[in-house]
Amino acid sequence: MRIEEHPILDFSIPRREIEFFLNGRPCRAREGETLAAALWALGVRRFGLSRKKGEPRGPFCFIGRCHDCEVNVDGRPRVKACMTEVRPGMRVEIPGEEGDDDTLSP
Repeated sequence: MRIEEHPILDFSIPRREIEFFLNGRPCRAREGETLAAALWALGVRRFGLSRKKGEPRGPFCFIGRCHDCEVNVDGRPRVKACMTEVRPGMRVEIPGEEGDDDTLSP
């Protein structure tokens, strides 16, 4: 689910894999990618719940303008996943998904 080829971006430089945790489960990401990109590559499409209606939300703009990709990171609420670089050991929780095993798609 990652972009491996692009007419402008250079993917020839290998990036090491790092481990972070999603709802307590270990996951792998590539160094230097945003948290939104790492979650998307894992098949995660629900990043939280809307503030008004509590409906599932996923990444929308990927440039930090909206609030659809907000997750909890290391205990901090409402962190924009599209603007946050994934770090080794980072603990990510998707609001409204506590204990929900389908946060990670098969």
